[in-house]
Order: sequence, then C-alpha cells, then structure tokens
Amino acid sequence: MLHYAVVFFVIALIAAVFGFGGIAASAVGIAKILFVIFAVLAVASFLFGLIGKN
Repeated sequence: MLHYAVVFFVIALIAAVFGFGGIAASAVGIAKILFVIFAVLAVASFLFGLIGKN
C-alpha cells in the first residue's frame, strides 16, 4: 500500500511539472488517503503482534 501511495505522489509531481493542476491535486489526495490507511494498518499490525506474543 505504501508503494501505491508513492506511485500516486510521483504521478502528482509529474502532473504538476507539466501544469495539470487538477490531476496533480487528485493524485495527491489519493496518495494521502493510501498513506493514512498504510499507517493505520502498520500500527494495528504492530499492536496485534505485541498482544499475540503475550
């Protein structure tokens, strides 16, 4: 999931360089959502891993 967030961020950077503001804004929005989902799942996985070891 982090990979897809980075891919959308790169797409946003390329779109911004070529002047496609709407596409860049959409790609950044998608990248933010994917990163937040990744962060939540990573923290949940870490916490469940700690709980499971006890």
